[in-house]
Amino acid sequence: MPPADTGASVLTRTAASPQSPSDPAPDSAPATTAADPESRKLHPGGPGYRRMSFALFAAGVATFALLYSTQALLPAISGDLGVSPDQASWTVSAATFGLALAVIPLSALSERFGRRTMMTASLSVAALIAMVVPFAPSLGWLIALRAVQGVALAGLPASAMAFLAEEVRAKALVAAIGLFVAGNSIGGMSGRIVTGWVAQAWGWRAALGAVGVLAVVCAVVFRLLVPKARHFAARPVGPRVLARTLAGHLADPLLRRLYGIGALFMTVFGAVYTVIGYRLVAAPFNLPQGLVGSIFLIYLVGTVSSAVAGKLVARLGRRGALYLAVGTTAAGLLLSLADSVAAVLAGLILITAGFFAGHAVASAAVSRTAKTARAQASALYQCAYYIGSSLGGALGALAFRAAGWEGTVLLGLFAMVGAAAITLYATRKAVAERRLLHLGKAA
Repeated sequence: MPPADTGASVLTRTAASPQSPSDPAPDSAPATTAADPESRKLHPGGPGYRRMSFALFAAGVATFALLYSTQALLPAISGDLGVSPDQASWTVSAATFGLALAVIPLSALSERFGRRTMMTASLSVAALIAMVVPFAPSLGWLIALRAVQGVALAGLPASAMAFLAEEVRAKALVAAIGLFVAGNSIGGMSGRIVTGWVAQAWGWRAALGAVGVLAVVCAVVFRLLVPKARHFAARPVGPRVLARTLAGHLADPLLRRLYGIGALFMTVFGAVYTVIGYRLVAAPFNLPQGLVGSIFLIYLVGTVSSAVAGKLVARLGRRGALYLAVGTTAAGLLLSLADSVAAVLAGLILITAGFFAGHAVASAAVSRTAKTARAQASALYQCAYYIGSSLGGALGALAFRAAGWEGTVLLGLFAMVGAAAITLYATRKAVAERRLLHLGKAA
């Protein structure tokens, strides 16, 4: 079953509003525009769509490059600062937890100041903090700065999803979000590869500085390319209104299931990629830091799987695509247990492909399912998603310390069983509802 199209209207500016020269021109005649607001939105091949795609892609690159900048460096940080894997893992979990805490309030501010403004501010502040992080004098300071950086980044993911939902035609939404998620995968890959090789040559502090420079470049590219919003209208959200809005989204069973699925997928991903460096630098692999960083080239698989998520949904339905993502991720976890570099790489490829496909499908379904306040609906998804990342990183490191890689894999398998159970429940419920509808028509 494909993601439900709720038919929800998106606020648009009146025809009397002045149009900026940088705005994409309407792609249909005025009479058609008045009758069908969707015809004025961005779409593949239309004016402004390519600029929007490149801008959001750059934002996605910076988001994951910054958010997980210390992940490939954890063995080096542990060795230099004399801390255990579970202690060092908090340099990752603090950033994702900070994002999870701040994403809802900052998404509310985006209703007042606009998605474009919020994304620009978040990306700029996070990039500036990235230039300070390399000078942290201790683990405590490093964790604190990373937490603040996560808070700064929080304004970007939910605002990006809402921006796309408002500015892109519904039929192209999954593909557009897939490109943003693909940017996430490129950012995660490039950030880790750069940090791995730079750290091998000049140390982990220089590696974090290199990621900061990358983020500054992405922030400039984003600001230059992102088009002005044509379908956004300011709507201040007070605390009481925000609370009612969040309660309304959480009362929706479908949204709750999508939030749970996003959190469980990210639990696996956070656990695996937080711990994998420790496994590969130790026996029997004994790989150097630079080569371990290059392992993250596997993120290219995520770029492809997230970009084709729309095609998977069209062919298999939303739940079918999620089953495929769960099965692929679980198979990768099991394959990674072998003490062979080739088997571990193959396992990571399957885990990465399954994760990014599942994330793209679930996040796009949230954007299309929410009838109102899409920014808050997306913010709740991002909150659950990054709480899953924080828990996955922390618990995965603890499991690795207690039981080795097998403990981390077991944690991941439990998470995938949970995601499969949620999807199976939704399938059985949909079948039951169709049966009742059929009996009603027969009567």
